[in-house]
Amino acid sequence: MYVGHFALGLLLASLFPAVPPAASIVGSTWLDLINGVSTMVGVNRVAPNLSAGPFLFFDLVFIDWDHSLLMAVVLSLIWAGFYARNGATAAAVAFVASFAHWACDLPFHNGDLAAYPHSVEHYGWGWWGRYLTYAWLLEGAFSALCIALAYGLFARRGVDITRAVVTCVILFLNLSPWTSPMYYIAQAGHPADYLLHGAAVTLGFAIPGYILGSMVKNAEARAVKSASRKAN
Repeated sequence: MYVGHFALGLLLASLFPAVPPAASIVGSTWLDLINGVSTMVGVNRVAPNLSAGPFLFFDLVFIDWDHSLLMAVVLSLIWAGFYARNGATAAAVAFVASFAHWACDLPFHNGDLAAYPHSVEHYGWGWWGRYLTYAWLLEGAFSALCIALAYGLFARRGVDITRAVVTCVILFLNLSPWTSPMYYIAQAGHPADYLLHGAAVTLGFAIPGYILGSMVKNAEARAVKSASRKAN
């Protein structure tokens, strides 16, 4: 899953306006930020596979240190710790945002989510492999639902997140079965393939996460200024 993580982050941000938006939006990508770095340094193992749809074009051979169930809990606790000084609610939201990443990945991943590092038992319902392009559309439907709910909740407080919505649409279309840069990265040859894969994952989540978080923060600030002007 890709844009679905950002969409869920936006929804959590709309539900908990007192919590810094980054706790939810960046938190929803935290596991993949680590995943990309782990891939580049060789902790994770990925293998090019042009038939691995709908948009990844890689088999995730070993991703246990960031996407196993146990490590998802551990890393989510670490992310929550970053927001402990903001209060218990902020820490709890940060944890939920991070762990929800794993939960949202579960239906799509092809049995590559271990119970714990080097575990024999693996999870993943395999929607990517079973439904291919339809899995991408399912993610789009999930994302649209989350974004619509978030848009409505923000709008109730006078916060306009139209720019964030447009950004999510662009992200969704960018990582489609026909436009995914992973198709070309998978053909780069070793070791460029896994290095570029890791860089694309980390940057592909870090940059949009920062942009979306900033957009929401700025939209909140504009809403406060607007309300202040009306009050005066």
